[in-house]
Amino acid sequence: MTKRRALVAGNWKMNGTLASIRPLLAAISGGIGEETAVEVVLCPPFVYIPEVSGFAGPGRVGLGAQDVSEREGGAYTGEISAKMLKDCGCRYVIVGHSERRTLYGEQDALVAEKFSAAQAGGLTPILCLGESAAEREAGHTEAVIARQLDAVITQAEVAAFEHAVIAYEPVWAIGTGKTATPDEAQAAHAFIRRRLARHDRRIAAELRILYGGSVKADNARQLFNGADIDGGLIGGASLSAEDFLAICRAAG
Repeated sequence: MTKRRALVAGNWKMNGTLASIRPLLAAISGGIGEETAVEVVLCPPFVYIPEVSGFAGPGRVGLGAQDVSEREGGAYTGEISAKMLKDCGCRYVIVGHSERRTLYGEQDALVAEKFSAAQAGGLTPILCLGESAAEREAGHTEAVIARQLDAVITQAEVAAFEHAVIAYEPVWAIGTGKTATPDEAQAAHAFIRRRLARHDRRIAAELRILYGGSVKADNARQLFNGADIDGGLIGGASLSAEDFLAICRAAG
């Protein structure tokens, strides 16, 4: 059985001030220590990336961004390229988060372009996949995940997933307090891995797949026990050092 190193990524979304994130960073960095069996990544708002970069480093806290432009550069006011993020110390970037898809209308093709742009700029994309409540109730969970995943495979080819992470985040569980049951989460993760295995079994076996959706300190260990669940993409709980560190420990 392939041994995959667990990864826990904190997505701060549009939260924080310098006054609030400095003690949060100090507590997280101090709680993790110099070495950890779990890879830990923080994805702050763009303006706080330089602040977080001072805490990033091997064995401690990795740095990621919450979004990236599909463009390499040019006259695109307000956009930020993968090369710029890399220049500021980022190693990861989230693409296709459910909030980008639902609130800002990002379609599968655009997400696929951002995935490729991230890799071309030297970043590892964390590709988010997941279904809405209506899609789950209609029995379309696997069809939705397959459509979202296949769009990226078509754009970038399956070999690109050697340098990527996937996060399964059911839209109905994002910021709602609702959480997929451990069995529901494991089933979705297993489906993603099987879908990739149709193209390349080795890549599918080695790929890390995270769960995201109201993960908390008190449910993390149960969720992470799934054979195909390799950590979490954490939202609100990543804004509390105590909760976030407890989740990191649960993944170890």
